[in-house]
Amino acid sequence: MRVEAPARGVRIRRPVSAPARRGVALILMKLTVRDAADLLGVSEKAIYDWMKTRDLPAVRMTEEIRINRSELLEWATAEGVDVSPRIFQDSGSPPVERATISEALARGGVHARVPGRTPQETLRTVVGLLPLPPGIDREFLLAVLLAREALGSTAIGDGIAIPHVRNPIVLKVDQPMVSLSFLERPVDFGALDGQPVHALFTLVTTTIRTHLHLLSRLAYLLQDVRFRGAVTTGAGEEEILGLAREIETAVGSRRSGR
Repeated sequence: MRVEAPARGVRIRRPVSAPARRGVALILMKLTVRDAADLLGVSEKAIYDWMKTRDLPAVRMTEEIRINRSELLEWATAEGVDVSPRIFQDSGSPPVERATISEALARGGVHARVPGRTPQETLRTVVGLLPLPPGIDREFLLAVLLAREALGSTAIGDGIAIPHVRNPIVLKVDQPMVSLSFLERPVDFGALDGQPVHALFTLVTTTIRTHLHLLSRLAYLLQDVRFRGAVTTGAGEEEILGLAREIETAVGSRRSGR
C-alpha cells in the first residue's frame, strides 16, 4: 500500500501499515468522500472543507481519500453534525446485522448508579455489568477500551460517552448488545465541552459490520432532542427503550413509504 502526500491544506492521517492490521483497516476505510457526504447528507465540498477546518479524519490511500466509517460517526456525533437517515438503508444485510438499538439495548440493559471515580474504575465496573456469556475475557475487553481512551476521549459532549474501539473487537456473543450505564457520580473523561460524563453507551457486537451499523444508529438517535434529553436526564429504561423504538420505527416507516 503506497501512501502519497496529502492535498495542500487538508489534514490527512497516515494509514496503519502493519500487515496484520490491513484486513480490518480495508474494511473500515472503505468510505469515499462521496460516501461520507451521503452519510452526513451534505455536499462533497463540505467534506473537503471539514477536513481543512474541523479536522474530519481521513486517510489518503494511493490515489484516493478513504474515511473510516467508525471515526466519521464518532466525529459527527462529537461535532453536532447531523447523520442522514440513509444509515438505515441496510436491508441487504443478514438479520443479525439489521439489529436495532432498542433490541440491542434491551439485551445489554440500562444500569443506574454505576460506581467509579476515574475512567478506569468506571469502565471496569461497566464491563463487569455486561451480560456476557461464560468464557468471555472481560479483562481483555477492559484493556482494549482503556487503550481506546488513551488514544482520545470517547466523550461526545452533554455528559455522554460511547466507549468503543475504532477497529472493533468482535466478541463471541450470540447477539449484539448495547448497554447504557448512568454513573453514580460524574467522571471526567476529557470531553471537548469540558463536561464530566454521567452516561456511557457500551457496544458489544458479533461482526465489524454490526458494530458500524449499531454505531450509526446510535449516532442518529442521539440527534433526536427527546432521546438525547432522556439520556442526559437519566430517564428510566422503559422511557429510553420506548423512545428508541419510536424513532427507529418512524424512520423505517418513511423508508417503506407508509
